[in-house]
Amino acid sequence: MRLRYLLLAFLLAVLLSVPGFTKDIGNTVSCLGNKGVCVPVKCGPKMKQIGTCGSPKVKCCRRK
Repeated sequence: MRLRYLLLAFLLAVLLSVPGFTKDIGNTVSCLGNKGVCVPVKCGPKMKQIGTCGSPKVKCCRRK
């Protein structure tokens, strides 16, 4: 019985990282997939913001 819950949680985590499955939800996996990094405050001077990492305060940044 516990194995079902573990498999369900794993499946949900995988589907959340698939582009198009969840619309406009930023997460760390999609940020890393777009060659970005999650930064808690703001992007550095040689970086630009390409999205968010789960919450609006955590930015997904990539080099220009």
